[in-house]
Amino acid sequence: MEETTSTPGEPPAKVEEGLGVDGGSVRAIVELADPAQNAPVASQAAAESVDVVMQPQSQSFMVVEGTAEELAKLAEDSRVTSIHRDRTYAPVDVSPNLKLIGADQAHAKNYTGTGQAVAVLDTGIDRDHPWFGNRVVAEACFSAVEAGVESLCPNGLTSQTGTGAADATTAKCLADGANLCEHGSHVAGIAAGTGGVAPGANIVAVQVFSRVNDEDICGEPSCLLAFESSLRQAMDYVAGLTEPVAAVNLSLGGELSETDCDSSEEGLIFKPKIDALLAKGIATVVAAGNESFEGSSYPACISSAVAVGANDNNDVIADFSNRGAIVDLFAPGVDIESSVPDNRTAVYSGTSMATPHVAGALALMKQASPQTPMTDLINTLKTTGRPYSYQANGQQVSTPRLDLAAALAGASPQPTITQSPGVPTEDPAPEPDPSDSSGPSPEPDVPADPAPQPSTSPVPLPTVTVTVTITPTPKTTAQVCTRGTNATKLSAKQWAVEIHRSSGTIPDATLTCYLKLIGKSSKVFPEVTKASSLGKAYRVLKSTKASKAKLDSALLTSWLNWAYGTNGTKKLTTAEKVRLSGKSTAAALRKAAKTVK
Repeated sequence: MEETTSTPGEPPAKVEEGLGVDGGSVRAIVELADPAQNAPVASQAAAESVDVVMQPQSQSFMVVEGTAEELAKLAEDSRVTSIHRDRTYAPVDVSPNLKLIGADQAHAKNYTGTGQAVAVLDTGIDRDHPWFGNRVVAEACFSAVEAGVESLCPNGLTSQTGTGAADATTAKCLADGANLCEHGSHVAGIAAGTGGVAPGANIVAVQVFSRVNDEDICGEPSCLLAFESSLRQAMDYVAGLTEPVAAVNLSLGGELSETDCDSSEEGLIFKPKIDALLAKGIATVVAAGNESFEGSSYPACISSAVAVGANDNNDVIADFSNRGAIVDLFAPGVDIESSVPDNRTAVYSGTSMATPHVAGALALMKQASPQTPMTDLINTLKTTGRPYSYQANGQQVSTPRLDLAAALAGASPQPTITQSPGVPTEDPAPEPDPSDSSGPSPEPDVPADPAPQPSTSPVPLPTVTVTVTITPTPKTTAQVCTRGTNATKLSAKQWAVEIHRSSGTIPDATLTCYLKLIGKSSKVFPEVTKASSLGKAYRVLKSTKASKAKLDSALLTSWLNWAYGTNGTKKLTTAEKVRLSGKSTAAALRKAAKTVK
């Protein structure tokens, strides 16, 4: 989260920079000094025509919709400590893996997680799936709503608790014959399904996502996003349970960070909640992200969270996985089969799949040693894991790969494996291009497809369902959305050709993936400037009449090059601060546009 500046002698601004800068109402979280002030501040806001959309009970925040002017007026209230966007988080895209981490050896010794639970804060669960065996012991739903955003709670409201509250098979989860909510069942199956790490553990299923019906945001007709306000309520819900919970699994993520983010605005909100859970003996295990980035996404970058990267079954860091000094553990995350709704299984890849391996492992560790503090159990996983040694951020890094068998036995780690992760190298300064100042043009037959294409086609493979007979069921395979590996920069004109109606060489599915990655990493796209769909991105690239439009085009071009495989985001971050400031002059906007070319 960027810092706001103020004139010496003046108090720092309470309102997040860039909030409502382009006009119109925005959804924002209003932080309060005292939970008791929730009702009176909400009443005052309503009296001043600010739309109060959520007032969580006993919470020191509320959610409103208002213009920049209305929010600035609200910030003058001494009971309000700050106002910021209600940030959103996306699911991190979705045997031999169990054998690799020694889970089979743990099961043979009757360590299955019995007596413990894993809380899966995700897209809900198919509670009747055979993999779960009536072990779903608690359910809740916290699902924000606004214009174009629908609740996924079965009751249609923004919250629900009790049996069925996290149902992943409701009508709102379905779109064009596909289930948008299958991610949570897949994650839960890895952590605590009959084919997962802790097949004896109970499951606490919490739906934290909302259905977004906006192609400009999603890049497709509908998608799922989790609002910060929903996540905060869900974490408090888990903290209040009497059920013995070993770990909270968060296979989702937001903005990227190279270092720990404890002191950021986002970190200051989530770290106390993660620490509160840890004080109750509950670990918060978070996906590091799939951007091939030397760092991790929020909230995995918080120091007291357990950040998890992905490796394959050959003990090699997955090319899509984030990595570096702030990643705590690697775990299998490539071609992982697990449960999805309608009693099926599917094969997915991603750090989303790696994370529940660690959450399930902590359930087994807690079963084996229930009196040991959770911090010590986490440390045991780190000190007994098989070290991966590699270069990240210019230094040698050693990150352990989960080894559950060694952790339970208190054994020494296996020998170190030296890794060479396939991260694109820093792109050198481009030579001048007479046709455009954004960089050199590629050769006519370049580029080839730089990233895996997501696939939704079923691959018929026999699997065993939990019935009297053996029945072949379809096993679907999907590939992770990740950055490309091409170090060549394209100009705005060249990207416009690629994006416009399949006229380029990069597949539309790959381009849509790039826009999703940009949406996670940029503060401008898509929340300030809509650029999640190919059509909208094309218009941003081509619209260069006004100063803001020129900067938007330059920023999107540079972000596309980053997604394509070129490194370096410092100039982009600096330019985005100019774009988000309501005080930037036309000259400042033009200068910022030049710096990112």
